[in-house]
Amino acid sequence: MPTLDRQDDVFVLDLGDSENRFHPDWIAAVNAALDEVEKAEGPRALVTAATGKFYSNGLDLDWLFAHADRYQDYVISVHELLARMLSLPVVTVAALQGHTFAAGAMFSLAHDFRVMRADRGYWCLPEADINIPFTPGMSALIQSRLTPQTAHEAMTTARRFGGNDALAAALVDRAVDEDSVRPTAMELARPLASKAGPTLGTIKARMYAPALDALRDKDIPLG
Repeated sequence: MPTLDRQDDVFVLDLGDSENRFHPDWIAAVNAALDEVEKAEGPRALVTAATGKFYSNGLDLDWLFAHADRYQDYVISVHELLARMLSLPVVTVAALQGHTFAAGAMFSLAHDFRVMRADRGYWCLPEADINIPFTPGMSALIQSRLTPQTAHEAMTTARRFGGNDALAAALVDRAVDEDSVRPTAMELARPLASKAGPTLGTIKARMYAPALDALRDKDIPLG
């Protein structure tokens, strides 16, 4: 389960050491951590990271298929988490040490910056391969954070981007060796901790208003 630590002005949210799928309990734990980050005073930034093979493998499809009657509420909770991260009033950096797929990839896009391991691991939106269409909110998030060409390729071909290819496509901001992923994310976050506060939150809310509106729309199509 996710755990939150603080190193001076940088909070580090470790998403876990498994596939870190969006189980309802996992979502609740991440939201509780974000509550703590938001309530803190003074300079602060946030790095999200993980341990092991995965950063996040996205939606918990096993749970969702077993609780099909809760589909709407579940997707709303995922959308709310993506919107919250996108508009969080602190600088956020995702440290992608492992595979970052589907909703996990979208979660990474909701951060201000991304650092990815260069030699192993993939960033991928596999929805075209697994026959799960993007919701309007997810589409809006992806298209708000990527160039039209990269968004089109990522969404329609389910291409798996390695670290260097992800950097070339501006999916990530740095591609580094394994041992440098988290330290580089910290280096990006630390000097920006002074930006935290209502002004930054307002800037993000206005910059991404269409995507946030789409993510917060509770009328979600079933297919």
